[in-house]
Amino acid sequence: MTAELLSEIHDVYEQGVRESTPEIRALFDRFVLALESGSVRAAEKGSDGQWHVNAAVKEGILVGFRIGRITELTDPGSILPFADKDTFRTARPDFAARGTRIVPGGSSIRSGAYVGESVTCMPPMYINVGAWVGDGTMVDSHALVGSCAQIGASVHLSAAAQIGGVLEPIGMRPVVIEDRVLVGGGVGVYEGTLVREGAVLGAGVILTASTPVYDLVRETVYRSEEGRPLEVPANAVVIPGSRPVSSSAFAADNNLHMYAPLIVKYRDDKTDLRAALEGDLR
Repeated sequence: MTAELLSEIHDVYEQGVRESTPEIRALFDRFVLALESGSVRAAEKGSDGQWHVNAAVKEGILVGFRIGRITELTDPGSILPFADKDTFRTARPDFAARGTRIVPGGSSIRSGAYVGESVTCMPPMYINVGAWVGDGTMVDSHALVGSCAQIGASVHLSAAAQIGGVLEPIGMRPVVIEDRVLVGGGVGVYEGTLVREGAVLGAGVILTASTPVYDLVRETVYRSEEGRPLEVPANAVVIPGSRPVSSSAFAADNNLHMYAPLIVKYRDDKTDLRAALEGDLR
C-alpha cells in the first residue's frame, strides 16, 4: 500500500497539478497520515549503512503546497492568529497514547511530521513537515527540526539547536542525526550533514557542507565531497575551534583565525554518564 500511495503522489507531482479536487485532496490527506504514522519517511538508512532519499516524500509535500490555499487556522489553546496553507495544519496524533509530552508554552508540530514514543518537547520548539523524531528524544526550548530532517532515537537536541531542513532540490538528502547523539545548546547542523550514532556536538558547533571538521584524535580532516555530505563519525566529540588564516599577510599581521570544528575525543563512559543524567527529566 505504501508503494502504491507514493506512486500516486509521484504521478500527481509530475503532472504539475495545482488545483485541488476531492480525489487529490483525499490522496494528499492519506499521504500526510502515512508520514505522521511513520510508515513513510523522507530518508532511510539502508542495509549498507548509507542514508537514501525517498524523493516521492518531498514530491508529496510540494504537492501539498501547490494545492493548498492560504487560510486562517485556529490552534486550540492559543491566542495567536495563524494563516497557512490549509493542507498543512498542526499535527494532532494521539501523543498521550505514545507517552509523548508536548509541554505547554508555544510549541508546534506541523502536520506530516513523525514524532515517536516517549518524546519530550519543551516550549517553544518547532518540528516541520516531513521531519522524523525517534523514540525517547528530547527537543528542548527554541530548538528547530527542519523539514524532512531525520532525528534518531534517544537524541538530545539542547536549547536553541537548529537542525536545517530541505525540500528542494528533490534528490538532496536532509540533515540526519542518528541515535544517541547529544546536540549542545546553540548548535547548527545544515545542508545534509550526517551525524553518526553516539556523537556529541558541543555547544556552539556549526556544521555545513562547506565546513571541514578536524579530527585531532585520528589526525584527519572530514569534508563534504561531490555526492557525499559532511559526515561526523560515530561517538566523535566535536567542539568549536579555530585555525589561523594563512592566505594573506594582512591575516597573519592581525593574527586572524577561522572557525574550525574539532574532534577532541571519542565518547567514553564519562560522556555517556552525563547524557544518561538527562533521562531523569523526561
